[in-house]
Amino acid sequence: MKQLSTCTRRLALSLAAAAGLALVAPAQAQSGYPNKPIRMIVPLGAGSAVDVAARLLAQKMSENMGQAIVVENITGASGIIGADRLAKSAPDGYTIGGFNDSVLTMVPNLNSKTPFNPVTDFAHISQVATIEFSVAVPADSKYKTAAELVAAAKAAPGQITYASGGNGSPQHLGGALFAAHTGIDIKHVPYRDASQAAQGVAGNQVDMTVQGIATVAALAKGGKLRLVGVMADSRQPEYPDTMTLKEQGIQGFDFSTWFALTAPKGTPKEILERLQREVVKALADPMVKERYAGLGLKPNGTTPEQLTALVGSQLARYGKAIRDNNIKAE
Repeated sequence: MKQLSTCTRRLALSLAAAAGLALVAPAQAQSGYPNKPIRMIVPLGAGSAVDVAARLLAQKMSENMGQAIVVENITGASGIIGADRLAKSAPDGYTIGGFNDSVLTMVPNLNSKTPFNPVTDFAHISQVATIEFSVAVPADSKYKTAAELVAAAKAAPGQITYASGGNGSPQHLGGALFAAHTGIDIKHVPYRDASQAAQGVAGNQVDMTVQGIATVAALAKGGKLRLVGVMADSRQPEYPDTMTLKEQGIQGFDFSTWFALTAPKGTPKEILERLQREVVKALADPMVKERYAGLGLKPNGTTPEQLTALVGSQLARYGKAIRDNNIKAE
């Protein structure tokens, strides 16, 4: 009996030690994070405002963390395909998402078949930057200002077209809200993504677009697009000659979106906090500040809790705006 009792005690101690190691192992793994490359899913096309912002951020975070952060564009269905891929990824910190607010707060309000809940199916990391928007037309367009465009649309209802990155995209909602605010009827032309929409306008396939300045910057500087109005309180440093809508007599309307990092639900808190700190560190870098400013991006760097609250509040806000203005996902 004494020998059996001794064996029992040894077994109990062994089990306790094993349990202790099991508890310690995840913590040790997290403390060594990251020990391999991180994939960042961007659910929008290359060259879009979010893609540009994500690549600049990934570059600086990679340098600071000593591990590659590889941006992967997974497009389609106004961002739903890429976002759903992230939601179903392993919550280990090695797959994160660089999303705009559209896929989290606009698309779910327009598409009842959205396969994820933007509040509960993700572990949000940080709001990275606000994306200033503008009204853009082909470089050879006869419209020199947004006010001229509005006047023409009022004179010919339904004749002027506007391009977007797809149903439920920021360009779609921004254009629809702009039309509702100014009392004009313009025809929506959805493209696969924002970059293709901008190219469509540059190629004179469509009359105008409401776009993030970062998306249209290269085309504008290359002489293929003209910015005719900035949807912000002040003019943009890179485009000092482009008036704000307010300066053109279009009062009470501004529109911007934002870019954020998020992760699959269940990602450890320690990893979320580490990534948030790295976002803040990257945004403080002079090169990132300068590049973001030139693209109409205003750095944020919020906490996970602040971003989660923002997603919830804007989901409700855009839902009301969509219902009040009878905006449909055509």
